[in-house]
Amino acid sequence: MSEPPGPDPTPPASPASPVSPAFAVPTVDLARWRDGDAATRRSITEAVDAGLRAAGFLLVTGHGIGQELRDRVRATARTFFALPAAAKQAYATEVGGRGWLGPGAEANGAAEGTATPPDLKESLSFASEEPTGVPAVDAEWFLPNIWPHQVPALRTDVQDLLASMRALSDQLLELLATALGAAPDRFTRHTSHPTWGFNINWYPGTQTVGEALPGQFRIGPHTDFGTVTVLDRQYGKGGLQIWTDPAHGGTGWQDAPYVPGSLTVNIGDLMAYWTDGRWRSGRHRVLPPPPDVPTEELMSLVYFYECDPGTRVGPLADSHTYLRGQLNAINAQGIPAPANSVAAADTGPPD
Repeated sequence: MSEPPGPDPTPPASPASPVSPAFAVPTVDLARWRDGDAATRRSITEAVDAGLRAAGFLLVTGHGIGQELRDRVRATARTFFALPAAAKQAYATEVGGRGWLGPGAEANGAAEGTATPPDLKESLSFASEEPTGVPAVDAEWFLPNIWPHQVPALRTDVQDLLASMRALSDQLLELLATALGAAPDRFTRHTSHPTWGFNINWYPGTQTVGEALPGQFRIGPHTDFGTVTVLDRQYGKGGLQIWTDPAHGGTGWQDAPYVPGSLTVNIGDLMAYWTDGRWRSGRHRVLPPPPDVPTEELMSLVYFYECDPGTRVGPLADSHTYLRGQLNAINAQGIPAPANSVAAADTGPPD
């Protein structure tokens, strides 16, 4: 199956960097990367480079983030998503905000300039919150997160997971820098106080979302906007697909490979710009509920890593001017970000 891609926000691949005709997402064992000899590390960086030139995706094992913590986050989030809509509405926010993104709130395909129906999902959305001390920057990018009082266990588990995701993302950036033959801190020197986002995406079945409209997906075709995205996903028929461009020897849309316990990593637009198009921002989508398993329910944990606000990235004078424009593009309903409801949410330190 294939379809023409929408406008690509990343620079085109260099003629010296052809995309492999084989659809291949390499599996990278970070334990072997950390502890291996020079030959092992070299083979890993070569596989990383080839995978990111072809599709912008990797599978990562040996990452050290326990399955039990991820399972706890999913279980607690499921309790929240099962609440009545009126209870969840107290936490409603817009794309790029903190809180609940309800049905119809987001249309990822719009980031490609394509008119698209809203995505068939709900999300709990969190983001960077530790202030920089610069009021204008903090007011836009470092606001307090919202923690629904109905699921008090969510806060501790999510914060534990976020700390692990941040550390892993910096490890990945060091690996990517090494794969380019650059100093290991080529990218992490720009993540001393970075922005990030974290979504818990709930993909219910048709009994909740109804039949998909033409061109409607759980998440529409798009590329991510930041440096690296770390995804903990569940396997399903209505799951992740990856695009490799037939114009560059690719095969169009393909089901993403899945290895239990692994994490799926893709690079975003900022990294594609930072590498002058050597690596391709990973285009992907999530299929709607499958007709033969209409009740299929999946949940993904998605960590979007970026960089320090105001970073020059390739041709972009300001990383976050670009990020804001992309976030605005996928806001399907244009609602204003509500004030935090202290009656309904907890924004202070944990008990």
